Amino acid sequence: MNDAAIILIPIGGVALLLLIWLIATFNRLMSVRQHMRESWADIDVELKRRYDLIPNLVATVKGYAAHERGVLEQVVKLRNTAAANHGAAAEQAVDETALAIGLKQLFAVVENYPQLKADAHFLALQQELALTEDRLAAARRFFNANVRELNQLCDTFPSNLIAGMFSVERGSYFEVASDAERTAPRVTVGA
Repeated sequence: MNDAAIILIPIGGVALLLLIWLIATFNRLMSVRQHMRESWADIDVELKRRYDLIPNLVATVKGYAAHERGVLEQVVKLRNTAAANHGAAAEQAVDETALAIGLKQLFAVVENYPQLKADAHFLALQQELALTEDRLAAARRFFNANVRELNQLCDTFPSNLIAGMFSVERGSYFEVASDAERTAPRVTVGA
Protein backbone atom coordinates (compact mmCIF):
# COMPACT_ATOMS: atom_id res chain seq x y z
CA MET A 1 0.00 0.00 0.00
CA ASN A 2 1.16 3.45 -0.66
CA ASP A 3 1.26 6.26 1.88
CA ALA A 4 -1.82 8.03 0.47
CA ALA A 5 -3.98 4.91 0.88
CA ILE A 6 -2.84 4.45 4.48
CA ILE A 7 -3.96 8.00 5.29
CA LEU A 8 -7.18 7.98 3.21
CA ILE A 9 -8.59 4.70 4.58
CA PRO A 10 -8.83 5.89 8.23
CA ILE A 11 -10.08 9.31 7.12
CA GLY A 12 -12.71 7.61 4.93
CA GLY A 13 -13.69 5.34 7.84
CA VAL A 14 -14.14 8.30 10.16
CA ALA A 15 -16.14 10.16 7.50
CA LEU A 16 -18.34 7.08 6.96
CA LEU A 17 -18.97 6.75 10.72
CA LEU A 18 -19.79 10.46 10.92
CA LEU A 19 -22.22 10.12 8.00
CA ILE A 20 -23.90 7.09 9.61
CA TRP A 21 -24.24 9.01 12.91
CA LEU A 22 -25.66 12.03 11.05
CA ILE A 23 -28.26 9.91 9.28
CA ALA A 24 -29.20 8.02 12.46
CA THR A 25 -29.59 11.24 14.47
CA PHE A 26 -31.64 12.89 11.73
CA ASN A 27 -33.89 9.82 11.48
CA ARG A 28 -34.38 9.81 15.26
CA LEU A 29 -35.36 13.48 15.20
CA MET A 30 -37.86 12.83 12.41
CA SER A 31 -39.24 9.78 14.20
CA VAL A 32 -39.80 11.70 17.44
CA ARG A 33 -41.37 14.59 15.54
CA GLN A 34 -43.73 12.12 13.85
CA HIS A 35 -44.63 10.56 17.22
CA MET A 36 -45.39 14.05 18.48
CA ARG A 37 -47.69 14.73 15.51
CA GLU A 38 -49.39 11.38 15.95
CA SER A 39 -49.97 11.98 19.65
CA TRP A 40 -51.39 15.42 18.84
CA ALA A 41 -53.85 13.72 16.48
CA ASP A 42 -54.93 11.51 19.40
CA ILE A 43 -55.60 14.63 21.47
CA ASP A 44 -57.53 16.15 18.58
CA VAL A 45 -59.78 13.06 18.37
CA GLU A 46 -60.61 13.28 22.08
CA LEU A 47 -61.21 17.02 21.88
CA LYS A 48 -63.64 16.52 18.99
CA ARG A 49 -65.40 13.81 21.00
CA ARG A 50 -65.69 16.24 23.91
CA TYR A 51 -67.00 18.98 21.60
CA ASP A 52 -69.67 16.58 20.29
CA LEU A 53 -70.79 15.59 23.79
CA ILE A 54 -71.12 19.12 25.16
CA PRO A 55 -74.11 20.26 23.01
CA ASN A 56 -76.01 17.09 24.02
CA LEU A 57 -75.20 17.72 27.67
CA VAL A 58 -76.28 21.37 27.43
CA ALA A 59 -79.53 20.41 25.67
CA THR A 60 -80.32 17.91 28.43
CA VAL A 61 -79.64 20.46 31.17
CA LYS A 62 -81.72 23.11 29.34
CA GLY A 63 -84.83 21.01 29.84
CA TYR A 64 -84.39 21.14 33.59
CA ALA A 65 -82.66 24.45 34.14
CA ALA A 66 -84.07 26.83 31.56
CA HIS A 67 -83.49 29.86 33.79
CA GLU A 68 -79.74 29.08 33.98
CA ARG A 69 -79.43 30.31 30.41
CA GLY A 70 -76.28 32.40 30.98
CA VAL A 71 -74.19 29.44 32.13
CA LEU A 72 -75.47 27.26 29.30
CA GLU A 73 -74.74 29.90 26.67
CA GLN A 74 -71.27 30.49 28.13
CA VAL A 75 -70.42 26.77 27.91
CA VAL A 76 -71.59 26.64 24.30
CA LYS A 77 -69.54 29.77 23.49
CA LEU A 78 -66.43 28.31 25.17
CA ARG A 79 -66.93 25.02 23.34
CA ASN A 80 -67.18 26.80 19.98
CA THR A 81 -64.06 28.87 20.71
CA ALA A 82 -62.07 25.79 21.73
CA ALA A 83 -63.30 23.80 18.72
CA ALA A 84 -62.32 26.60 16.33
CA ASN A 85 -58.76 26.93 17.68
CA HIS A 86 -56.29 24.95 15.56
CA GLY A 87 -53.13 26.71 16.71
CA ALA A 88 -50.18 25.42 18.65
CA ALA A 89 -50.67 23.25 21.72
CA ALA A 90 -49.96 26.13 24.10
CA GLU A 91 -52.60 28.30 22.39
CA GLN A 92 -55.21 25.56 22.47
CA ALA A 93 -54.49 24.85 26.12
CA VAL A 94 -55.76 28.34 27.01
CA ASP A 95 -59.14 27.70 25.34
CA GLU A 96 -59.36 24.19 26.79
CA THR A 97 -58.72 25.56 30.28
CA ALA A 98 -61.56 28.07 29.88
CA LEU A 99 -63.85 25.28 28.63
CA ALA A 100 -62.98 23.07 31.63
CA ILE A 101 -63.89 25.94 33.97
CA GLY A 102 -67.18 26.44 32.10
CA LEU A 103 -68.00 22.76 32.43
CA LYS A 104 -67.34 22.95 36.16
CA GLN A 105 -69.83 25.82 36.37
CA LEU A 106 -72.35 23.78 34.40
CA PHE A 107 -71.98 20.83 36.77
CA ALA A 108 -72.38 23.20 39.71
CA VAL A 109 -75.74 24.25 38.25
CA VAL A 110 -76.70 20.59 37.86
CA GLU A 111 -76.17 20.05 41.60
CA ASN A 112 -79.29 22.17 42.22
CA TYR A 113 -81.53 19.83 40.20
CA PRO A 114 -81.91 16.40 41.86
CA GLN A 115 -84.20 15.11 39.07
CA LEU A 116 -81.60 16.06 36.46
CA LYS A 117 -78.85 14.33 38.41
CA ALA A 118 -80.96 11.14 38.33
CA ASP A 119 -81.90 11.40 34.63
CA ALA A 120 -80.55 8.36 32.74
CA HIS A 121 -79.68 10.37 29.62
CA PHE A 122 -77.82 12.97 31.64
CA LEU A 123 -75.94 10.28 33.59
CA ALA A 124 -74.91 8.57 30.34
CA LEU A 125 -73.66 11.85 28.87
CA GLN A 126 -71.86 12.69 32.10
CA GLN A 127 -70.16 9.29 32.13
CA GLU A 128 -69.11 9.63 28.49
CA LEU A 129 -67.68 13.07 29.22
CA ALA A 130 -65.76 11.71 32.23
CA LEU A 131 -64.34 8.87 30.10
CA THR A 132 -63.40 11.34 27.39
CA GLU A 133 -61.65 13.55 29.95
CA ASP A 134 -59.68 10.52 31.17
CA ARG A 135 -58.65 9.58 27.63
CA LEU A 136 -57.78 13.21 26.93
CA ALA A 137 -55.55 13.33 30.00
CA ALA A 138 -53.75 10.17 28.87
CA ALA A 139 -53.32 11.57 25.34
CA ARG A 140 -51.93 14.82 26.77
CA ARG A 141 -49.39 12.90 28.85
CA PHE A 142 -48.29 10.93 25.77
CA PHE A 143 -48.06 14.09 23.66
CA ASN A 144 -46.08 15.95 26.32
CA ALA A 145 -43.68 12.99 26.65
CA ASN A 146 -43.01 13.17 22.91
CA VAL A 147 -42.53 16.94 23.13
CA ARG A 148 -40.08 16.43 26.00
CA GLU A 149 -38.08 13.90 23.97
CA LEU A 150 -37.96 16.14 20.90
CA ASN A 151 -36.94 19.14 23.01
CA GLN A 152 -34.19 17.11 24.69
CA LEU A 153 -32.82 16.13 21.29
CA CYS A 154 -33.00 19.75 20.14
CA ASP A 155 -31.22 20.98 23.27
CA THR A 156 -28.52 18.40 23.93
CA PHE A 157 -25.18 18.08 22.24
CA PRO A 158 -24.48 16.69 19.64
CA SER A 159 -28.03 16.07 18.38
CA ASN A 160 -28.73 19.80 18.67
CA LEU A 161 -26.24 20.34 15.82
CA ILE A 162 -28.29 18.13 13.51
CA ALA A 163 -31.55 19.71 14.70
CA GLY A 164 -30.10 23.14 13.96
CA MET A 165 -28.79 22.11 10.53
CA PHE A 166 -32.22 20.83 9.49
CA SER A 167 -34.27 23.52 11.29
CA VAL A 168 -36.06 21.07 13.57
CA GLU A 169 -38.09 23.21 15.96
CA ARG A 170 -38.81 22.50 19.59
CA GLY A 171 -42.35 21.47 20.48
CA SER A 172 -44.70 23.25 22.86
CA TYR A 173 -46.36 21.40 25.72
CA PHE A 174 -50.10 21.08 26.02
CA GLU A 175 -50.76 22.06 29.61
CA VAL A 176 -53.45 23.87 31.52
CA ALA A 177 -52.86 27.33 32.91
CA SER A 178 -53.24 26.81 36.67
CA ASP A 179 -53.53 24.16 39.36
CA ALA A 180 -57.22 24.94 39.93
CA GLU A 181 -58.00 23.95 36.35
CA ARG A 182 -56.02 20.70 36.34
CA THR A 183 -58.90 18.48 37.44
CA ALA A 184 -61.41 16.98 35.06
CA PRO A 185 -64.96 18.31 35.44
CA ARG A 186 -66.96 15.67 37.32
CA VAL A 187 -70.04 15.30 39.43
CA THR A 188 -70.64 12.26 41.59
CA VAL A 189 -72.79 9.79 39.65
CA GLY A 190 -75.86 8.54 41.45
CA ALA A 191 -75.58 11.00 44.35
